Amino acid sequence: MTTREKILANIKANQPDLRPLPEQFTFVSTFPDLTKQFIDVLTFVGGRALVVPDYAAIRSDLETQYPNLTSVATTIPELADLADRTMVVSDPHELADLNLAIIEGPVAVAENAAIWVDETQLPQRVAPMITQYLVIVIRQSTLVPNMHDAYKRLKVDTTGFGTFICGPSKTADIEQSLVIGAHGARSLTVYLLP
Repeated sequence: MTTREKILANIKANQPDLRPLPEQFTFVSTFPDLTKQFIDVLTFVGGRALVVPDYAAIRSDLETQYPNLTSVATTIPELADLADRTMVVSDPHELADLNLAIIEGPVAVAENAAIWVDETQLPQRVAPMITQYLVIVIRQSTLVPNMHDAYKRLKVDTTGFGTFICGPSKTADIEQSLVIGAHGARSLTVYLLP
């Protein structure tokens, strides 16, 4: 028997007894105000969040934040007049010059400010990563306390692609130099509708 075989045999002989996995494993998170928690975390990670009463308020803020911006696309019918292009393209490279993408998020998580998006909101899955500026509109009623609660609401097998987005793109190195927008959107603004 070789040394390798002896080592593997010893490992196999000294395995702990198997224990059954818990049938249901979940965390419970409670926050006094899910909206405030979401806004606080998103702000901390470099995003911007605004509670707004309606789409008119979103339109007004976008026109203030991004005056005269071109190469804007949205999948939200109520904001279609702000767009001068579409995200419905056959080749994702056609979105290389996309400046602003405005999409919806069906589920948002208060504990980490993550927002789920999938192909229902994205005709081209590269859009939130390739755009310069990203805007996501959510409903406060879609806020859940934690990721366990989010996954209970999601049906991940109904679309071919889905991801959680939290804040603008960022990266840091060992010298603790943080770069925002290094490999994705330079900013994320989230509008929270009632």
